[in-house]
Amino acid sequence: MLSLFIVPALLLTAACGSDDKGSSDSATGAVPKITAGAKFGEKPTVAKGTGTASKTLLTETTVQGNGATVKKGDFISANYLGQIYKSAKVFDNSYDQKKAITTSIGTSSVIKGWDQALVGKKVGSRVVMVIPPSLGYGSQAVSTTIPANSTLVFVVDIVSTTTVPTNAKGTVVKQTDASLPVIGTNTDGKAPSVTVPSSKTPPSKLVSNYVIEGDGKAVKSTDTVVVQYKGVLWKTGKQFDSSWDRSATSFALNQVIKGWTQGLTGKKVGSRLLLVIPPSLGYGSTAQSSIPANSTLVFSVDILAVL
Repeated sequence: MLSLFIVPALLLTAACGSDDKGSSDSATGAVPKITAGAKFGEKPTVAKGTGTASKTLLTETTVQGNGATVKKGDFISANYLGQIYKSAKVFDNSYDQKKAITTSIGTSSVIKGWDQALVGKKVGSRVVMVIPPSLGYGSQAVSTTIPANSTLVFVVDIVSTTTVPTNAKGTVVKQTDASLPVIGTNTDGKAPSVTVPSSKTPPSKLVSNYVIEGDGKAVKSTDTVVVQYKGVLWKTGKQFDSSWDRSATSFALNQVIKGWTQGLTGKKVGSRLLLVIPPSLGYGSTAQSSIPANSTLVFSVDILAVL
């Protein structure tokens, strides 16, 4: 996956591991207790785990919310704290930043323990999880903060959940400029085609055109959006990345390349866009694995929701 972000990725990025599905049953005494900050929204302090850590997923809902139920594929906003079971060493938390994270659940966007524990929980709930290595990072160490084969403890406050459509929905806009790429208009949940014109010089300025015009609210430059996208190189037409190969993704528009920030701002939710991004608004003279330096980028972007 190519990173559109200009800040480091979140720690919770899914890792490869066992297919063991574990269990999401609560177990009295098996889940470390919260010793301070027990209310929803407060930064918690959690006791060290005692005894041999469970080899299956354990959860305990210490605050029961009464909001919407999280469904597989939803995007949730949540605050969290994570620590090592054996040592109680905190390796990450969102409370200090005073900003909840946003991620999809049940789509392998995060570690399996989160996917399995949070589907079915209600907004407003605080969930404590004990996640075995098979549903966390397995034998893979995460920098110096999480040793290999660690059992993890998370406290998660579910702030909101949003169900998003599978693709754009709206009015098809004719694509009449032969000098620009053509984007497919299918709305069957599959990736649209992106056809770059041959023997054409790429535009020197940003292009952001409707392919399908939705009827949602206009996106602001500070919004967090949920999108499906496909990116190809103008020079070769070769795909370098596609969220359609994984699942829809979310990001804050002030944390991505300038072409995305400028190209999506003002466009309506529910729309499909053609973006043509010159190097000055993309990655410039810096090569990015499958993207050569000074590349003009072509994207199809479905704006599915604003969170």
